[in-house]
Order: sequence, then C-alpha cells, then structure tokens
Amino acid sequence: MAYFLGVDIGTGSTKAVAINETTDEVLSVEQASYPTFHPQALYSEQDPDQIWSAFVQCINRIVKRIGYPPEAIGFSTAMHSVIPVDDKGAPISSMMIWADGRSAAIARDLRESDGARQLYESTGTPIHAMNPLCKIMWLRRHAPEVFTKAAKFISIKEYIWYKLFNTYQVDHSAASGGGLMDILGRKWFRPALELAGISENNLSELVPTNYSRRDLPAELQNTLSLPASTLFVIGGGDGCLANLGSNAITGGVACLTIGTSGAVRVASDAPHYDFPSMTFNYILDSETFICGGPVNNGGVVLKWYVEDFLERASAQAGDYSELLSRAASVSPGSEGLVFLPYLAGERAPIWDSTVSGAFFGITVRHKQRHFTRAVVEGITFALYQVAGALQHASGKITQINASGGFVSSREWLQILSDIFNTTVYRNNTEDASSIGAALIAARTSRSLDSYPVFRDKNPPETFLPNAGHHARYMKSFDVFKRLFQKTKLEMETMNQLNAEG
Repeated sequence: MAYFLGVDIGTGSTKAVAINETTDEVLSVEQASYPTFHPQALYSEQDPDQIWSAFVQCINRIVKRIGYPPEAIGFSTAMHSVIPVDDKGAPISSMMIWADGRSAAIARDLRESDGARQLYESTGTPIHAMNPLCKIMWLRRHAPEVFTKAAKFISIKEYIWYKLFNTYQVDHSAASGGGLMDILGRKWFRPALELAGISENNLSELVPTNYSRRDLPAELQNTLSLPASTLFVIGGGDGCLANLGSNAITGGVACLTIGTSGAVRVASDAPHYDFPSMTFNYILDSETFICGGPVNNGGVVLKWYVEDFLERASAQAGDYSELLSRAASVSPGSEGLVFLPYLAGERAPIWDSTVSGAFFGITVRHKQRHFTRAVVEGITFALYQVAGALQHASGKITQINASGGFVSSREWLQILSDIFNTTVYRNNTEDASSIGAALIAARTSRSLDSYPVFRDKNPPETFLPNAGHHARYMKSFDVFKRLFQKTKLEMETMNQLNAEG
C-alpha cells in the first residue's frame, strides 16, 4: 500500500510521520532531536547542519522500517528562523530561531513607528523580535560583517530544500511569517525590504504550498534511501499545517497547540487584522489563511517548573502525569493562587520580550499541587487571552481541536475546556503538523480537488465544559489580567537590572 510522509522540522526536533493512502492510519513515526544554544542573554540559536542530519535520519528510518519509499513527502516547518548564507549556500553564522529576542528594541521602535500598521497589515506578521525582518535589521546594525557577507537570508526549511535541490525556494506559508512578504499580492513587500536593507536577490523564489519537485539528485537518492520518482511537496508553516492535520480548517473550529510554545488558530478565506494585539495572518494555500496568535510560554514553562523549580532532573512523562493528576484534586482557581507564565517574555497579545513570570496570592495553605495547577491555569489563561483577541477579529470559536504534546494530559484538557467554556476534541495526539504535511503531499500527488481528511481509527476524545468551573475561572482570569498590568513596569525594571548585571 502506498503511503505519504509528512516531515515537521520543529524547534526541538524533526519528526516524520507516515500515513497510509487511505489517510486513516499512522504507519510509522520517527523523531530526532537537536539542541538550542543560548550564548548570550536573549540569544536562541541552532546549528542548521544538525537539523539536516536529523532530517536525513528520520527519512532513512521511516523507509527502512516500512520497507519501501513513500509516494510523496510534504514539509512542515517551525516559523521565523533566519540563516545568513554565503554565495555557496554555507551558513556564515548560527541560525536565529523564533525565540531569539536580541532584536526586541528594534521591534519595539518599529511597532511605534508611523508605518507600523501598514507593515503589519501588508505582511500579516506581528512586529516582534521573532519576526525575521527584525532579525535581519539587527544583523545589519550589530553584525555588519555577517550582513555584508550574506548572499541570502533563508529559513531552516529553505536550507533543507537547498540541500536537496541546490535552489532557493520558499513557500507562501513560511514566507508569510517573515514580515517581508505582501500576503495579498503573494510577492515580496518592497517597503519591508528597504527597512531590512536587502533586495529580492537576497531572498528565495516564492512558490505556492503545493509546489513540488521530482528531481532528487543521484547522490541524495542514496543518502535518503529514496528513488528519483519520489515527489517532494514544499508544504507550509507548522501552525498552518497543524490546523490542516487536526481538521480545523472550517469556520468556528480552532486548533489550539501547546508544544514548546503555544498558539490558537482559526481558518479564514481572508486575513483578519487586530493591530493592538497583532494576531497573525499566515497562508495555508491560495484560498485559505490561518489567523491566530502565538505565545512563548507553553510546555517550556511546565518543563521549567518540573526540572528547575522542583529539581526533577530530566523529567519523564510519568513525572508530569503524576503532578498533573495530583493537581486535579485542587479546585479551579488553585484556591487563590495565580501564575503569570511569562518566563520567556511574551508574544500575543502582549508582544514584550522584557516581561517575566510571577506567582501571586501565596499563603501557608498552598501545597505543591496548588502551584502545579496554577502553572497549568496560567498557561491556559494566556491562550484564552489570545483567543479573545482572535474572536474579536474573526468571530466566535465554537470548537477546539487540540494538538501538541500537552494533549496526553486529560487533566489539562479538561481545564482548557472549562476555561474556554468550549468543547475540546483530542485527536491526532502531538503529530498534527506532520500529518498536515502528509495531507498536502497526498492532495498534490493525487491531484485532488480538496485535502483528504485524516480519520484516525481511534475516535477523538471529547471534553465538555463545566459552566460552574468556567464562572470561577473568569474571576481568576480578571485578576490575571489586572495583575499583569500592575506589575508590567516592575517586570521591565527588573529585566533592565538583570541586563546590567
């Protein structure tokens, strides 16, 4: 039986998921991890060649396990990375990933400029340090030796694509997260290029998300254990493809993802702008935009809480399960304990790299289980705040399809349902972006009029909201919002003091 392979080039790992041609079964999953480096405060970097090695490893293992190659391979990618490469395609510095915050001051000034609204609405990308436009502007100002030497500024998927086909091409979806593309005209946005000090020659060729090639060089056929007939489909960004992979591309259905970071996204036939909260508008295909907002503080906060705060080194799944199970015994609202989850600054709807986290309301009655529940509630409140801005721009969310690593926790999903006061469906576990990439490969390979729907043989689990719990959560949420506004200045002051040493 033929199969389709979706490869998600993620922040912490590359994951490959093979689904059969009837799109109702996962045949095999492979994953290969790589580190993130933080050489200075606000720096978040990775080695592109380590990611290429992970990509090769995942492909080879899938093909070996199944015993024959896929009919087509589709790509998903983490957004907002920047790699300066020389005229031979070699990286001349480490890759700046989405979490790199060194251009925060540039982003703040740009956000306060007269042209900010036009830049946001033309490119669909929030003006923030994650934005590749801001990263390139930082390189121009603070690393001129790198900026001048760079022939191209590309993302990690462009780097993988170049290694495969020796050509620079980028899909509309990934490009729409760069702050450099006119999302309606599907072309590079000249005012943004002028801000960056670059031309179209410094960027890749723009292509649609269903763009495909079938010309893998002979030497790479051996490297990847693939024949020349394998179809490669360029695909899109991980958020857009998570919506596709979790069947959230119809009106009112949101995809909520919590992995390392988190996001809430809905599909639309047109962009929906909200300048104050800067919700994003990224491209899935020629007819569909994915509108939403990302948060920095998803699973990374729970990981910090378990491994650093509780000092459970190299926490395993069982550690999280035990803690969340105990936290379920605490009533909604954590008995007055509120957690601001901004350990890594924050994106939507705050867009401030200098904010930080806080526990508030601590008393002698609070135990470890209260802190655990407060952490989960705080992360979920941040996503609920994003959803509020998104609904203001694009309409009511009536259903949530959950994806990402957190979906293994039934306790967290029930908290999510109660806070959002919305039915939540758990399906496709954490593989939604990879499955979305496989679906776009299947549609392209078979020349289908629409995307096939992945229907897991195991029906999705449903979580129904508790109205009483929702009412209690809204009281805590009001405190959550006011607490941030009252402490924001102090957060920024402490950030400056820490920067001064």
